[in-house]
Amino acid sequence: MDSLPVVDLKNTRTLPEDFVLPVQVKSPLVKTTNRMIQGKDTELLIKIYEPVKKPETSLPAFLWIHGGGYLMGHPDLDDSLCEQFVLRANCVVGSIDYRLAPDHAYPAAIEDCYAGLTWMAEHADELQIDPARLAIGGASAGGGLTAALAILARDRGGPNIVFQMPLYPMIDDRNRTPSSHEINQNNFPKAWNREMNQLAWSMYLGSAADGDVPSYAAAARETDLSGLPPAYTCIGDLDLFRDETIDYVARLAQADVPVEFHLYPGCFHGFDVIFNDAEISNRARNEYIDALYRALNP
Repeated sequence: MDSLPVVDLKNTRTLPEDFVLPVQVKSPLVKTTNRMIQGKDTELLIKIYEPVKKPETSLPAFLWIHGGGYLMGHPDLDDSLCEQFVLRANCVVGSIDYRLAPDHAYPAAIEDCYAGLTWMAEHADELQIDPARLAIGGASAGGGLTAALAILARDRGGPNIVFQMPLYPMIDDRNRTPSSHEINQNNFPKAWNREMNQLAWSMYLGSAADGDVPSYAAAARETDLSGLPPAYTCIGDLDLFRDETIDYVARLAQADVPVEFHLYPGCFHGFDVIFNDAEISNRARNEYIDALYRALNP
């Protein structure tokens, strides 16, 4: 963890000098296309990943939502991962470039993700996908948007989602759990910690932070989890989101939502991306890609 750079959340457009992007290895078996779609308020980029040799039958589809604390990130950073989803989960992937805070506070990001979801469902014939096998997933803030999107789609009556995969999700703005106090600036100055999380939430929520924060912004605030799609999630035990994730998993199960959960010892926030070749990172990634394959190819 000592090798991690310190990110200035108030100046996310400038990366630290010692920041090293993960190596991206392009697969010749996957075709990537950039598409512009109409969102609620603006045009949006969605990257489409699909097999070069597509079968004649329709493939299932997966909307991926990148992480970055609601403040950072871009679909390009997840190219290799999205290619793995295509090759190993036998699906077409759409990765949405949602608008980022603080320039675009809530509800910009969740509305953009919903626009990406509805666009994929409405263009199923063009994309050669099966709208009856449409899943969503993301990591960190992308995981928070995944959980919120599942609630939003349920409440709006569609599109129908068969599986949700919010990985170590950022879902609770209240920062009141034991793990949200344990992982702080003093103990974990270079990991995503309490102080960074509080700042990120304030920037994302904007004016919404002054009132009753809706569950479409922070999914942990949702009181009725019934009727949500089956879920898979994982987290490290040194992640400040540990306890809010465990609580959300328990409440999903109590609401009769099928859920699979993995807790990885010795792992901090984003471990599978930051050290993506570690044995435990490979194991975690294999397990959530396998879960996606099972959900989309019953």
